[in-house]
Amino acid sequence: MPSVLERIDRARHTISFVSHFAEPDSFALTALAQWLDTSPGGMATTAEDGKGMESGTEGTTPSNPVQQLAAHIRDQLGAGPFSQADGWTHMGAVISDASFQARSRYKATILPRILALQTAWPDAATVKGFQARLATDDLATAMNFHHARKVAKAHNVTDLLAAHGVDTRDDLRAWLDIQPNRAALRAVKDVGPKTVDYLGNLVGGSQIAVDVHLRAFAAEAGVTDLRYEQLRTTYEHAAALLGHEPGGMEHAVWRLKAGVS
Repeated sequence: MPSVLERIDRARHTISFVSHFAEPDSFALTALAQWLDTSPGGMATTAEDGKGMESGTEGTTPSNPVQQLAAHIRDQLGAGPFSQADGWTHMGAVISDASFQARSRYKATILPRILALQTAWPDAATVKGFQARLATDDLATAMNFHHARKVAKAHNVTDLLAAHGVDTRDDLRAWLDIQPNRAALRAVKDVGPKTVDYLGNLVGGSQIAVDVHLRAFAAEAGVTDLRYEQLRTTYEHAAALLGHEPGGMEHAVWRLKAGVS
């Protein structure tokens, strides 16, 4: 069992991680307080012992969303560790992946097209290179995916990043660390919070991008009816509770629910 100081340090780390991207709302603070106050020792479980997390075992039955989700992760995925997805270094692939993947079967539909795009457009490895290609070639044809809104989304994201001087994978990862930049990206048509978080993961960040698969997994744990930001916060706190990097844990849950081997 961690000492009091270790538990406080873990709490500070969690608050720091979450507030790095947005101010914690009342749900986030309440969930964290519940997590830290669910046992006389100040925390119901640790990544090492796992006690008190599973219904029907000795200890405290999960009584808040963080505990419920953490118990389900441990039950379904084990103790880890979980590897994070590598993402892409080719910026045309990064932007296209984030723009086209929603409501599509990733392994069968998106992945082969992203791989083909990198081969067909090797000069689009930077944002500037991709923007130049978009000015002369048809992305829908290159992707073999004719969806006007997804194509427009890729164009708009590219133009925004280029206007902000973002050109490489490292540029985008650093740019996304600044909250006003994330807000600017959200202002692009059809870009929601999931796209922003997913873009971060595609360039080596460690974030929770909540999609239908992560919502379904949370629902299995009895965690339902939460807004995007609330569910993301719950996953982030569960990752901290279990001692996992958020991006690696998120990818493990996604692979399980998406049926990706």
